Amino acid sequence: MTFLTRLFSQKQLPLNLRRGNIGEAAAKKYLRKHGLKFLTANFKSKRGEIDLVFRDDDCLVFVEVKTRSSEDWVRPAASVDFDKRRRLSLCGLDYLRLLRNPQVKFRFDIVEVLLQDGVVNEVRHLPNTFALSPPFRYG
Repeated sequence: MTFLTRLFSQKQLPLNLRRGNIGEAAAKKYLRKHGLKFLTANFKSKRGEIDLVFRDDDCLVFVEVKTRSSEDWVRPAASVDFDKRRRLSLCGLDYLRLLRNPQVKFRFDIVEVLLQDGVVNEVRHLPNTFALSPPFRYG
């Protein structure tokens, strides 16, 4: 539960934060149902935030959740641009550093959550959407 969620009731949160909470909950439920093991939500470092972290067999999965009420202009995953991928890469490296840099595979996934009238209409999992941003390396 985030600081803002604790501070305000769900109905008092701004619309974008309510949608984000709904999307993250739907993504978490979807990924667990498909066999991934949930590790943590909203991991923050000084360089960014990762919405969800899972384990898929021997692979760590850093998940960015994009929730939208419409796809009229563009798919939700398209908003994960170069700068966002870079911040996710840096934050993923910070997460690995906290684990003392284990020799482990990892990937970056995006989960698109589409809402209709405030209710989850569709969840799309896009595994291994992008690689660690250059010039960063691991291992």
